[in-house]
Amino acid sequence: MQCPKCNYLLKKRKVNIEGARQKVLSFQCSNPDCIYFTFEEESSKKVVAELKAKDMQLKIKQKIVKLSKGRLGTYFNANIVRSIDLKPGEDIYVSVPDKNRIILSREKKRN
Repeated sequence: MQCPKCNYLLKKRKVNIEGARQKVLSFQCSNPDCIYFTFEEESSKKVVAELKAKDMQLKIKQKIVKLSKGRLGTYFNANIVRSIDLKPGEDIYVSVPDKNRIILSREKKRN
């Protein structure tokens, strides 16, 4: 196979994906000045299925900050905001299932 950008030969490489035991087959351009690469569809699907089965979640350490009058809060990291498309002014619901977990949820958007 040839690179669609520069017509150099694409080399096969097995790539480790964080959190997955299986490797993904990648096709990478052999031209050192070209950064083109792509993944083989079948091995990609297997790794995605493996990661979904593990219930891989975005997990980011956050600090609790003091707001005022005994109130506490936290800021949402930009990666969290982007991953769920959170917008200012949206309502969220807070659930406390036990002393170690807080669950934030929102209603699904209606089209």
